[in-house]
Amino acid sequence: MFELSSHGPDVHVGSGPQYPWGGLYGGQIVAQALRAASFSVDDGVLPHSIRAYFIRRGDATEPVRYEVDRIRNGRSFATRRVVARQAIGAILNAESSFQRPEDSTEIQTVAMPEVPPADVLERDSWSPSFERADVPGDRLIDSTRDGAGRRAAWLRVTDPGVTAAGSGDDAQILHRCWLSFLSDDLPTDSVVGAHPDGDDPEFHEHRFTASLDHTVWFHRPIDVSQWHLHDFTCLHLVGGRGLTVGHVFTADGVHAATVAQEVLVRDQRDKK
Repeated sequence: MFELSSHGPDVHVGSGPQYPWGGLYGGQIVAQALRAASFSVDDGVLPHSIRAYFIRRGDATEPVRYEVDRIRNGRSFATRRVVARQAIGAILNAESSFQRPEDSTEIQTVAMPEVPPADVLERDSWSPSFERADVPGDRLIDSTRDGAGRRAAWLRVTDPGVTAAGSGDDAQILHRCWLSFLSDDLPTDSVVGAHPDGDDPEFHEHRFTASLDHTVWFHRPIDVSQWHLHDFTCLHLVGGRGLTVGHVFTADGVHAATVAQEVLVRDQRDKK
């Protein structure tokens, strides 16, 4: 997934597996863009955030070309811009920020809900690269989240490349790339769940959804080979755009990352 090939200075080419729906998975393009950006930074700096805009639907039969722009190299931070292209043109524009580790006060104000452990839940996944254990809505014991359409699931990566990565900064970058991959799995479910017709089978048959933009903030070192709880709610739905925010927790309740995505949801029945 992240063994991108070099095609000149700051240009990398990647590909991915064929997904069940036939197109490219947005999380893959975000994650590969972050990996491409990481090749251009000095040792000792780690990504703390990435924000990506999805421009066009990608073609799963073509490789993706990632062009990196070194926006800034500072003493503490580095900024990179990556444009992902295919024959049709740009399919994604991403900006990522990297930071040298520094000591500071740490606080956590968001608590993980009380949920069953992954081992007692039914597991399912649309990719052999990871496992997913959905948390039933009636097993989410927490009334403090804002929003609607709440969706939560335990996720962990099973790809052998993760366990073979070892330790060190490059391995941590790889784990954050994989987290970017996983972070695109639940947002659409949350927005659709918040829709007034979210439980209507006819709506599901005729709806159209697409990710518009996607942001991940990495708060702490992460090991994606371990179970993490992804907990999303939709904060608004207007103009067809639903904004969902998710928190990612380790199994012992440490807030490891935050995710935000805007999802386009259209009821195609309105077009008839």
